[in-house]
Amino acid sequence: MEQPPGFISHQFPNHVCKLNKALYGLKQAPRAWFHRLSTFLIGEGFSCSRADPSLFILKRDSCIMYLLVYVDDSILTGNNELMVKSFIARLNKEFVIKDLGKLNYFLGLDVTYTNGGLFLNQSKYAREILDRAHMIDAKPAPTPLSTNVSFSTTGEPYSDPTHYRSIVGALQYLTITRPDISYAVNQVSQFLHKPTVHHFQEVKRILRYIKGTLTFGLTFSKPSMPSLLGYSDADWARCLETRRSTYGYSIFFGGNLVSWSAKKQPTVSRSSCESEYRAMANTTAEIIWITHLLCELHALPPTRPTILCDNRSALFLTQNPISHKRVKHIELDYHFIRKLVASGKLHTHFIPTKLQVADIFTKSLPKPQFEFFLEATKAPTCIKKPTCIKRLIL
Repeated sequence: MEQPPGFISHQFPNHVCKLNKALYGLKQAPRAWFHRLSTFLIGEGFSCSRADPSLFILKRDSCIMYLLVYVDDSILTGNNELMVKSFIARLNKEFVIKDLGKLNYFLGLDVTYTNGGLFLNQSKYAREILDRAHMIDAKPAPTPLSTNVSFSTTGEPYSDPTHYRSIVGALQYLTITRPDISYAVNQVSQFLHKPTVHHFQEVKRILRYIKGTLTFGLTFSKPSMPSLLGYSDADWARCLETRRSTYGYSIFFGGNLVSWSAKKQPTVSRSSCESEYRAMANTTAEIIWITHLLCELHALPPTRPTILCDNRSALFLTQNPISHKRVKHIELDYHFIRKLVASGKLHTHFIPTKLQVADIFTKSLPKPQFEFFLEATKAPTCIKKPTCIKRLIL
């Protein structure tokens, strides 16, 4: 570290300081802090998750504890209350911590306990976005985007691109608990470099939709039959500028929506079959990661995961090991889905388009269809009470 102003040595003005401990704010401070904390946790019997480095897991006989770390803010939960209290006491001896009790608010997420489990939403954060955009009194909209909307780079440039980027960036964080706006936010995020007035009008449409759905969020309940079910969908060449396709997926664990995505594909697909097949491959990769995480959490379901797709040609490609000339150009890494299907580790099924939940992540839909898919993402209720979750500040 450079010598601080007012403490420069007259004898050695060009020397630097050698630190015995990391200082907050320096580049190596986060790594040093994580090493210090992880060393203590591993000494206590925790193991660091390979699927998520910020997750630590402790399992002793029938007792399980999970510790999720974000810098100096962490969440601790377990199925044995005495074991959790004992660990908090040992943690308090090693670090100066503040026990905030039952988890109610974490990184902008509001946590509400229900008879069926947990409800997560970001209503407070959403109000802050509306206030920043001066739309707190705006008239609500029924859907995030109109059905006939189209995006292009042509048009009158927006006068304040920084303001546009600020609002869209805030909306991206809001999608953590709002999968219903994922596709709309993905579309407006593609023009951050040079937004137009039309693009900002679509952002205001999203904000008006949020104004009428401030209480929306995600519900998590204990599943009666835990299983992994994924919905995979893609459009074909919808982008007018690049002719690339947009794919989306939604993955449910025991009826609870745990992962979703709306993203433009990196290459141009020559057919709808190809775009759907690439979407299924990306969905499969996400399901594999989730299975690894569930295995470490000791919650892996006994049944094999299933992917539902509304394109029969893409389903045929996943089940047929013979490649013909129409798919020779598809990269080899996308064909790993075939091996999983052939080995019995993955199951693929056809589903009608009208029941394809992932359709909400690939295009703007009419209000009745949008509300139907939105209702399908809600988890079933459960009568058992959730395990207590504590929030700790180190």
